[in-house]
Amino acid sequence: MLRLYNEQTRQLEPFQPQGDVATIYVCGITPYDTTHLGHAFTYLSFDVLIRYWEHLGYAVRYVQNVTDIDDDVLRKSREVDEDWLALGNRWTTHFMRDLRDLNVRPPDVFPRATDVIPEMFHAIGALISKGLAYEADGNVYYSVAANPHFGKLSGLPKEEWLPTANERGNNPEDPLKRDPLDFVLWQAHQPGEPVWESPWGPGRPGWHIECSTMANAYLGSTVDVHGGGADLAFPHHECETAQMCGVTGQEQFARFWLHTAMVRYQGEKMSKSLGNLIWARDLLAHHSPDAIRLMVNAHPYYETWEYDEAEMDPADRLSEQLLIAVSAPSGEEAPLPVGDAVTRFEEALDDNLNTRQALAALEDFSERIIEAANDGQSVAEAQEALRRLCRVFGLRLDGTFEPRVQVGWERHLQRFQ
Repeated sequence: MLRLYNEQTRQLEPFQPQGDVATIYVCGITPYDTTHLGHAFTYLSFDVLIRYWEHLGYAVRYVQNVTDIDDDVLRKSREVDEDWLALGNRWTTHFMRDLRDLNVRPPDVFPRATDVIPEMFHAIGALISKGLAYEADGNVYYSVAANPHFGKLSGLPKEEWLPTANERGNNPEDPLKRDPLDFVLWQAHQPGEPVWESPWGPGRPGWHIECSTMANAYLGSTVDVHGGGADLAFPHHECETAQMCGVTGQEQFARFWLHTAMVRYQGEKMSKSLGNLIWARDLLAHHSPDAIRLMVNAHPYYETWEYDEAEMDPADRLSEQLLIAVSAPSGEEAPLPVGDAVTRFEEALDDNLNTRQALAALEDFSERIIEAANDGQSVAEAQEALRRLCRVFGLRLDGTFEPRVQVGWERHLQRFQ
């Protein structure tokens, strides 16, 4: 059985969906500069999880959002003198094309934050009525002090809450806050910013209420898995679960919380602020999508790693080897057994999605197929099994796109062009 590390409980737990469909929400991009290798690591890691669920026979409903209105988007639009919506559409389109070219299964729903503003009004109103939020001069804030469970998800020591939040967008100097850690649910209109009318006056939504509302709107009150990069655990995901549990009255917003580790480069975390970025589009110019996926997913989602260009060499070789294995002519001698290879592959992924060991199983299986084909054995059944396992990693092998990847991303692209 698949077991995943649940950051909510700090332990490995067996995973089964709560209903007939496995539901997952993954925090998407803030579209002003994308797609670097850190982004790719997150979405390729969750792509493997979703594809493995499908391999196990689960139906899946996947939502990934676009944070189209946000402090960073507005700041960037002013810097480059470009309309915020045009800027967001341009970078979102770039991001979707990168994921399409990496053969990533598209989300079933790909909403903008601004698609659910009426639903945000309902959520904010519910929090105010329950004493978990307050209005001040056209702004609405969540009251952290009103929630005795705040901090439970991330496990971050209380003395680190404010410094960490300040590093990630919090404004502790806001004089309208009752507590420096309180966060904005609705932000009163500022000159030069886009504006929506609300029950509290004109303004725009805060960051955290956007994601929790989208997850609730498209997946319901309790999600099987909520994921994103590790830098979102606090404050973003902590604030999300605080809000939505307050709205619904349920103990859990997500049954499992998964976070991908950070990717480093040149001794530092890969980040926009440092500028030490490796772009997916640049890698695609020199390597096949399969090789890039093999390199990235050689690192399990929970391990911090540092990009080294030398890692692309074995990934290129393995990509070629897998293609040779599925293309080798099948003989007529005794067929190559496949059961052990499939078992080894599935046992690796069942162990908290250990992609490194699963890829090692694929490599060994492909070597056995090539050797058996050279010896005249029948390898047709083994080749079909290898193709099936490779699909869990989104590998294209002979270069063809999956139709659902092409069609799904094109459908989403139409909304941003």
